[in-house]
Amino acid sequence: MKPKVYIETTIVSYLTSRLSRDLLVAGHQQVTQEWWDRRRGDYDLVCSAVVVTEAGEGDPEAAARRLAALEGIAVLGLTEAAMELAAELIAQGAVPANKPEDGFHIAIAATNGANYLLTWNCAHIANAQVRHIVEDVCRSLGYEPPVICTPEELMGE
Repeated sequence: MKPKVYIETTIVSYLTSRLSRDLLVAGHQQVTQEWWDRRRGDYDLVCSAVVVTEAGEGDPEAAARRLAALEGIAVLGLTEAAMELAAELIAQGAVPANKPEDGFHIAIAATNGANYLLTWNCAHIANAQVRHIVEDVCRSLGYEPPVICTPEELMGE
């Protein structure tokens, strides 16, 4: 059985957008493309209805590219258990109250047993300063937290 990877919205955004002039973003885009091409087959990919909604927003052409990248990936719903976990992540300060969707990503991944949550959102999701809070909250509600990482960290050798 392959490890399960929850694909967060920033992954399909970096994967499908035009190459950025910002060198850091361009590097993230390149790493994302390399991971997608070389490593995604090593994992069972999942996303959520939250990802699909976010990917469908904005410029219609860009949204179409993001949604096309998600085709064939299992879409998980926002369950009552995930909403409860997301609310606790917000209450404990792991995720800002004005970014509930970031809590939903973590909670959906955790409540569905994802091994990894793949993201470029280093402000509110892949954040070392709140990682321990995420882990503690998930475990306190009976869930094993996913390893939250970027494609760069999941490239392997």
